[in-house]
Amino acid sequence: MRLLAISDLHLGHPVNREAFPTIGSSRGDWLILAGDVGEDEKHLAMAFEYLTRRFARLIWVPGNHELWTTNHSPEAVRGVARYEALVELARGFGVLTPEDPYLLWPESGRPLYIVPLFTLYDYTFRPDDISADQVLAWAAEDDTVCVDEYLLHPTPYPDRAAWCAARVAATELRLEILPRECQTILISHFPLRRSHAVLPRVPRFAPWCGTRATEAWPARFRARAVVFGHLHIRRSFEEQGVSFHEVSLGYPPQWDQSRSIASYLRVIV
Repeated sequence: MRLLAISDLHLGHPVNREAFPTIGSSRGDWLILAGDVGEDEKHLAMAFEYLTRRFARLIWVPGNHELWTTNHSPEAVRGVARYEALVELARGFGVLTPEDPYLLWPESGRPLYIVPLFTLYDYTFRPDDISADQVLAWAAEDDTVCVDEYLLHPTPYPDRAAWCAARVAATELRLEILPRECQTILISHFPLRRSHAVLPRVPRFAPWCGTRATEAWPARFRARAVVFGHLHIRRSFEEQGVSFHEVSLGYPPQWDQSRSIASYLRVIV
């Protein structure tokens, strides 16, 4: 039995959507979907319906693309309400979400909890000499402004940083009551540490990549591994005794289409 992971399937792109069935089947394994499965509910439902029949368990966390509201009508669902609707969609397929009780990995001597997270970002992955009120102008100087600024609404919070702060506070309360003898697998779409949000081609995109409030979480909450995506830069590395895995597939030019998507699944446990 294995715990596998992938993120950033971006099923809104026809090439990715057509290749999606090559993700294969492994009925004895659990699969993490670490965000940006697609850009709307249809993509998520398609993925959940297909994968729940091919893997023993699915774990999902939202990416920024899934939180976009592309319908500009007054009655369109935005912000927290949109996130809650996606959670209910996932639950309808039996998929574990950040709002559900954390599961124990069944094949571990020491208790090992599977912990899906949703913390968003608060622009603190910016240089120390750039203030919060300067960060958007600083990024725009390099023609880098995330489309989240137009499509990812924080409603009812005044801004995304406030939503992020609320998510961090609520999540910390849940993590703090886990048994002290346990380990965790922390799963987030966004990297938990600023030093991991390095994007050589778009360095000023970092403010949309996480929050410094989670920097200590891998050590503080006894992580055996941390799984994330968002950067579209696949890699695995170890830091302070914790294994970190960026598990993105990415946009069509960012992966080898002569390979199956199954070949991009990362083994976490």
